[in-house]
Amino acid sequence: MMTNTKIEGLIAAAFCGLKEDGSINLDIIPALAERLIRDGVKGVFVCGTNGEGPSLTIEERMAIAETYVKAVNKRILVIVHVGHSSIEESAKLAAHAASIGADAISSVAAFYFKPANVQSLVHCMAKIAGAAPQLPFYYYHIPAITGISIDMLEFLRLSDDMIPNLAGIKYTAATIHEFQSCLNYKNGKFDILYGYDELLLPALSVGAKGAIGSTYSFAAPLYLKVMELFAEGNIEAARAEQYKCVEMIRILGKLSPIPTQKKILELAGLDLGPCRLPLVELNEDETGLLRNYLTQIQFFEHLEKAREEIVAYHK
Repeated sequence: MMTNTKIEGLIAAAFCGLKEDGSINLDIIPALAERLIRDGVKGVFVCGTNGEGPSLTIEERMAIAETYVKAVNKRILVIVHVGHSSIEESAKLAAHAASIGADAISSVAAFYFKPANVQSLVHCMAKIAGAAPQLPFYYYHIPAITGISIDMLEFLRLSDDMIPNLAGIKYTAATIHEFQSCLNYKNGKFDILYGYDELLLPALSVGAKGAIGSTYSFAAPLYLKVMELFAEGNIEAARAEQYKCVEMIRILGKLSPIPTQKKILELAGLDLGPCRLPLVELNEDETGLLRNYLTQIQFFEHLEKAREEIVAYHK
């Protein structure tokens, strides 16, 4: 993957498998990788927010990344999130990702002592990206989590010369107008991947071609249907498909997003185990609420229908 290659399609932000004793479960990764490949994603984003990366040790993160690279075996992309509150640890993770054959790396800003301005952010990202200069680097913009809301257009301007392997931004924010500005910077020089699943259709409307999201790990066919309908110009049908996704996402906000999504995967037949503290898995009442809600909106029926249509479409 070269730095000027743009990703089209969906990248699944993969979840972390844990055993009941809290240790990482590497054995589940091949099954999850096969499921994602079957569902038509273009790649996996490893050890990010949904992979509970900030709650893992760097040794655990390295082991997970290496296992994904082996399981995927170049059939789809593996983007390794290397963000850490320590820039030095981020650099170690970046160098490791390059050594194991990952396709790209990405990093959030340091989230304890935070960059005070865009210049500081660029210097931090330059050090991380410079530890793996042969790999495309994506800055992971997620202000709702990091609390760092810096002008991303200015980030691109300053990074243009300072980060030679900058591929683009994983843009996880609702500011669609800024996202569009980044897409159009220097006639579309950078790969700007959209990160809010519930706003995929609006992002497509301003030019998005690729997206990274958590619910793509279990509902990719629904979103691929949105993308196909949009590409065909069937906007009304695309809206209807997007709304099926929005209905599902609404329950994530009512419960706890990451534990709820892992429970949905369990209900779909793939048990990834508990979450790592401070996240807590759903209790019985919450699981019952989730199951009833998904039944009410016919989520799994819609998903299976979309999966069948996607398979038929690509035959």
